[in-house]
Amino acid sequence: MSYNIKSGIKAWAEDDRPREKLLNKGKQSLSDAELVAILIGMGTREMSAVELSKLILQSTANNLNELAKLSVKELMKFKGIGEAKAISIVAAMELARRRKDTDPLKKDKIKYSKEAYNFLKPYMMDLDHEQFWMICLNRNQEVTKTIQISTGGVTGTIADPKIIFKHALENLSSCIILSHNHPSGNLNPSQADITLTKQLTDGARLLDMTLSDHIIFANDGYYSFADQNML
Repeated sequence: MSYNIKSGIKAWAEDDRPREKLLNKGKQSLSDAELVAILIGMGTREMSAVELSKLILQSTANNLNELAKLSVKELMKFKGIGEAKAISIVAAMELARRRKDTDPLKKDKIKYSKEAYNFLKPYMMDLDHEQFWMICLNRNQEVTKTIQISTGGVTGTIADPKIIFKHALENLSSCIILSHNHPSGNLNPSQADITLTKQLTDGARLLDMTLSDHIIFANDGYYSFADQNML
């Protein structure tokens, strides 16, 4: 069978192309052959990358453990698999093997204001100007991302709610903790701090998430809006 562009991957429905399918439907929707095809990138004039991947997998009884045993030279015996493509497959199989030997990353959990304060120390200790930070958490109160929202001068910095909620939504946050520092060491919230916290508390509720706390950070202590029932 002759092979041309019309009969190749480019002619397939977009959702059936491996890369597009991964983007649109998620990595779990791809078959083993489609995943290997992404590593290969291109097939030959006679067969697509997916067809070539199926041929390689058939030679290993469709067993990924057996595929992982193939060397670069053995993979290069397949027409259309050059050294670069063979190396990509071997490298991917080796990463998969190493993953099995790696313990899952343990995420920090934050349940109380003291834990939030201690978590923020590496980011906010000894600053001589104001910064505004946020911590994104999942439903288990595990930290998923720590983000600097803004930096300012000695007496203030700007925290834009649109930017805060943009980051929260991008990280699929269930809870967020906010913090800004007072270089002077004064832990009393300003009226602007109180107004902003109320706005962010109300906004979080509308987005089905929770503002768990707003910490005013100083080197020798902190003020917690949650502890003071100010949320």
